[in-house]
Amino acid sequence: MEYDEKLARFRQAHLNPFNKQSGPRQHEQGPGEEAPDITAEEALPELPPGEPEFRCPERVMDLGLSEDHFSRPVGLFLASDVQQLRQAIEECKQVILELPEQSEKQKDAVVRLIHLRLKLQELKDPNEDEPNIRVLLEHRFYKEKSKSVKQTCDKCNTIIWGLIQTWYTCTGCYYRCHSKCLNLISKPCVSSKVSHQAEYELNICPETGLDSQDYRCAECRAPISLRGVPSEARQCDYTGQYYCSHCHWNDLAVIPARVVHNWDFEPRKVSRCSMRYLALMVSRPVLRLREINPLLFNYVEELVEIRKLRQDILLMKPYFITCREAMEARLLLQLQDRQHFVENDEMYSVQDLLDVHAGRLGCSLTEIHTLFAKHIKLDCERCQAKGFVCELCREGDVLFPFDSHTSVCTDCSAVFHRDCYYDNSTTCPKCARLSLRKQSLFQEPGPDVEA
Repeated sequence: MEYDEKLARFRQAHLNPFNKQSGPRQHEQGPGEEAPDITAEEALPELPPGEPEFRCPERVMDLGLSEDHFSRPVGLFLASDVQQLRQAIEECKQVILELPEQSEKQKDAVVRLIHLRLKLQELKDPNEDEPNIRVLLEHRFYKEKSKSVKQTCDKCNTIIWGLIQTWYTCTGCYYRCHSKCLNLISKPCVSSKVSHQAEYELNICPETGLDSQDYRCAECRAPISLRGVPSEARQCDYTGQYYCSHCHWNDLAVIPARVVHNWDFEPRKVSRCSMRYLALMVSRPVLRLREINPLLFNYVEELVEIRKLRQDILLMKPYFITCREAMEARLLLQLQDRQHFVENDEMYSVQDLLDVHAGRLGCSLTEIHTLFAKHIKLDCERCQAKGFVCELCREGDVLFPFDSHTSVCTDCSAVFHRDCYYDNSTTCPKCARLSLRKQSLFQEPGPDVEA
């Protein structure tokens, strides 16, 4: 009986904690009153005097059995094959439509629908042992190991769920796609175009019209129109062609033609293919500014300074090649990111022009120029011994061809003071001596010599 009394007190105390009535019993039966009808649910053992009592006669005790914990979940969540999962998804959709809007049950059903779709996608694209390298249309795809980074497939324009899906990245153009989308790719890798035909479209947005494309996307050939039916036509500012929303994601990029002709660095919308091509070409020195737009040097003063610094570096290069200390110090590696600066002074990359516009290239190139000049004129005795003396005045300090107050003969590379060279009306004395020597060597012998 003691156990039954404790159980009764426990049940009464947990009926409704907010409807307590403590103290002695208030409904005791009088000697002349009739006993009220007591149902089986209310027939509980009496408590000892002084014990608190909690009653809630209008509510049946809730033990959590009102919820259906044992019936089959909506949508057949335990389905294991594709057919059952599709059936479960349709059932879950129907349940969501029937449930009240913004209700908790509807929210739970939506979460269940998401899990069902992820399960279906996992069955369609199993994480099986696929090859680590795939080569398609000159793409070189490597299977990615990262599971936490969320990416977007460049082919189907959907999210790549790294935890349950296998995906690949091209090492040449960084094209990303699901493993199931690999065989659907129709565009070759743009890195092959960069390797074989590295050149820019230098006409500003060369549009030809949708009719020239047969009202189809320039890449995937899907039907497009400016009205957005069946798909929106988006123009690429680099190629001037129109693309669908799957091939044109409104990415922004600096257009080389606008930079070269207008010195305009405002990013504009380009297609995915153009964006990858421009990203691979940004450091390629393929722009010969003197031929494309020679007037640009009159408009942009920074370009004149950069050209003078590059010409000086080319004059310093022979000193470093023949200097052991310079080769051990690897001074020329200061320009390892811009190898074309030690090869010529004419070619520029888009990255060079971007750095000129931002003011970074002038500062860095001036520091390198100062370092090179310090080695030749102060630190290295061998390089100092290769200096020149002005052959016109034969006065002053040792001259070097990259000094700002000197002039260099284009024929013999002799170095003179600039004032002496331009004030002298005659030609270079060294060249004059060489010409006289040649004339004496090839001069025909006279009659006395023949006799």
